[in-house]
Amino acid sequence: MGKVTGFLEYPRQKEAYLPVDSRVKNYKEFVLTLENDQAKVQSARCMNCGTPFCTTGCPVNNIIPDWNDLVYTGAYQAALDTLHSTNNFPEFTGRVCPAPCEAACTLNVNNDAVGIKSIEHFIIEKGFENGWVTPLPAAVKTGKKVAVVGSGPAGLAAAQQLARAGHDVTLFEKNDRVGGLLRYGIPGFKLNKEVIDRRIEQMKAEGVTFRTSVYIGKDPLSMITNLAKETISPDQLKKDFDAVLLTGGSEQGRDLPVPGRELSGIHFAMEFLPQQNRVDAGDKVADQIKATGKHVVVIGGGDTGSDCVGTSNRHGAAGVMQFELLPQPPVTENKPLVWPYWPIKLRTSSSHDEGCDRDWSVATKRFEGSNGKVEKLIGVRLEWKDGKMTEVAGSEFEMKADLVLLAMGFVAPAAQVLEAFGVEKDARGNAKATTDGEGCYKTSVDKVFAAGDMRRGQSLVVWAIREGRQAARAVDEFLMGSSDLPR
Repeated sequence: MGKVTGFLEYPRQKEAYLPVDSRVKNYKEFVLTLENDQAKVQSARCMNCGTPFCTTGCPVNNIIPDWNDLVYTGAYQAALDTLHSTNNFPEFTGRVCPAPCEAACTLNVNNDAVGIKSIEHFIIEKGFENGWVTPLPAAVKTGKKVAVVGSGPAGLAAAQQLARAGHDVTLFEKNDRVGGLLRYGIPGFKLNKEVIDRRIEQMKAEGVTFRTSVYIGKDPLSMITNLAKETISPDQLKKDFDAVLLTGGSEQGRDLPVPGRELSGIHFAMEFLPQQNRVDAGDKVADQIKATGKHVVVIGGGDTGSDCVGTSNRHGAAGVMQFELLPQPPVTENKPLVWPYWPIKLRTSSSHDEGCDRDWSVATKRFEGSNGKVEKLIGVRLEWKDGKMTEVAGSEFEMKADLVLLAMGFVAPAAQVLEAFGVEKDARGNAKATTDGEGCYKTSVDKVFAAGDMRRGQSLVVWAIREGRQAARAVDEFLMGSSDLPR
């Protein structure tokens, strides 16, 4: 451990933000990375536990105490190597991961957790700043060809691991740019897209081939989105490659089938958010969904809803209200009861701080409007008892709503792709595949594998990276009989 008494001497220090009035004027990142002395102090708080629950709390099992100690001593390049040994893309997780590792931190039992995520962010940015993030091409090529379908975090992680194992990897993306939901789901103010681009350059140098605007399936997606310019059938893909790995993200939003849903001005979050990312990239988007001057209602209290709030604020919304079906969680969790697991507690994002009203235990009854446009939401308050909800009599109310954004989670990955391949699905509509034992990550179709949201459903970026890495090992074992890739 860096300093034996560090956790007693130093308080938790969070990364600073640019002021609200400054950051809402653009779509750029506003989190300020720690300075050297700040990172040293924060890493000194790590107790180097005999049983580091932070490591098991992290889906990719980052070796957190080790790189905390290395940061404390100033051995930044060694810290980067340790971080990269378990996580291909700490620049993504260091920005958008909710940090389950911090919830599991032993210090979090009765104190404030170590700022693990901020230290991770510090390490990777120090690595790029000093030119330590370099291509690692395979010394020997295997002659095997692998197709990865979907260029989100799972696909990127798998493609990089497989290329480093010596396989010829081609990564297919239906959109015109690489990155999947990293590119078109997460707002630029949380993840600058240049952060994706610099890693793509490394992967190209390692031998990964990227093919964008290509839809893998039977029915051309271009008929729906006008994005894909080429369609390749599953049969052709299986013929051209020795293995296929499906890693598409969850994009099918949960709908709200209530009266008035057909009115214009009611949109899924994934209709709203990608458009702004395209505009940020310099594209012209016809009839862009804008919140400017509108009374916006966001339905759904998770991260996607928060992203809608932040984007609406930057558009210049007249006001933003966010509704959540569930009751308001406690401000502070019952740590003795839930530690080291992820706690349910009230979370206020940077987007909420920029301007947003929130309300809980609210259900939407219907939408009303005129001339085909939504004008108000009719809601009702709920009472929760024993996990069941009932409407509170006489609590019906109306809320002005010029724009309604549905952010209630996602129900399934790209069903068209799974159906085109004939992959067996689980009860939730995801690709059915195990994560352990012989044939892990393998689907019911010969030489076709699945990972990330495609297999587990909507989840975190860090879980996608984990599954991409593990699926890469499974594919490598399938092709070569054994694998040296990490589990």
